[in-house]
This record gives sequence, C-alpha cells and structure tokens, in this order.
Amino acid sequence: MANPKDEARARADTAFTASQQRDDAVKREIEKERNAIIAKSARLKALRLAKEEADREAARLNPPPAKKKRAPRKKALG
Repeated sequence: MANPKDEARARADTAFTASQQRDDAVKREIEKERNAIIAKSARLKALRLAKEEADREAARLNPPPAKKKRAPRKKALG
C-alpha cells in the first residue's frame, strides 16, 4: 500500500502538469494570433503607402486644371 502523501503528491503533480500544458498551449495560440495581426498590419501599411505614392505620382503627372478667375462683382447703385 502506497503512502497517502505520495498519492496526493502524484495527483497534484499530474493536475499541475496538465494545467501547465494548457497554459502553454494558450500562450502559443495567443502568440500565433499576435504574429498574424502584425503581419496583416504590415501588409496593409505597405499597400497604403504604395497607394499614397501612386496617388502623389499621378497628381504630379496630371495636375488638376487651374480654376478660372471670376471678375469682381459690380455693386448695384440704387
């Protein structure tokens, strides 16, 4: 017959090990999601910067037409 303290210690070690494994799995999943978000953000930033550069280049090559100047209004005498 085994010592009750040893049995209790073995059960506690088993529970602790299982809890530790779950914690490690959760931490790995969180890290994986964080890396996915970082990669997505970097990709979107690169796309935004490329679009802004293309817009600047298009504006440089095709400036908007100059606005027509209006003659000043004459005041009505009355």
